Amino acid sequence: MIRRSSLLLGLTALAVLCAPDALAAQNQDLGAQRLGRPYLHVFLAYAVAWALLFGWVVSIARRLRGVERKLDRD
Repeated sequence: MIRRSSLLLGLTALAVLCAPDALAAQNQDLGAQRLGRPYLHVFLAYAVAWALLFGWVVSIARRLRGVERKLDRD
């Protein structure tokens, strides 16, 4: 476990050292940025995708519960 976390820490440090431009870009004034109406469809698409994914997981959980009950009865 310690080995895995040290590997993850090393890879994170390497990624930060290799991409200083990405960190510098985040220093811009965020208050000046505006997300307007053109991006509304993107947010709606992500919301629909997450809702469908959540519904799919709930559906699988219900089916699995039914199978488990059926196995317990037999």
